[in-house]
Amino acid sequence: MHLPPPVEVPPTLRRFLEAANYAVLATVGDDGTPHQAVIWYRLDGDDSVLVNSRIGRRWPTELLADPRCSLAVIDRHDPFAWVGVQGAVERVIDDVETARDDIVALAERYGEATDETVARFRSQPRISFRIRIVGIHDHLED
Repeated sequence: MHLPPPVEVPPTLRRFLEAANYAVLATVGDDGTPHQAVIWYRLDGDDSVLVNSRIGRRWPTELLADPRCSLAVIDRHDPFAWVGVQGAVERVIDDVETARDDIVALAERYGEATDETVARFRSQPRISFRIRIVGIHDHLED
């Protein structure tokens, strides 16, 4: 699949996306139905986000089959303030050790990196995705 070009993330939206807000990731199933999951993410460079999951879950399986997705990143303090991101997977990180490092870094970002969670993540088969931002819009002001 040919990926659309990335879009520039405006500074205000970049600051919002740099905060440890939760995202709802929407993927497309093999029958065309949408699927959503609440996830951790981080900005990865100027035009991408990185997400991670345990291998075998529904949404990573769907991303491997169809790279199109979207994220709704919701302000932790105001759930009616959010940023929408349209994206497409540009890189699959299927090296398990690298993907484990990614989930541990995400756990640290979200303040969830206890000895127990890190040990659990380090024992799981993990996969990461670098998602190119191909569209962005916000609902940050009335």
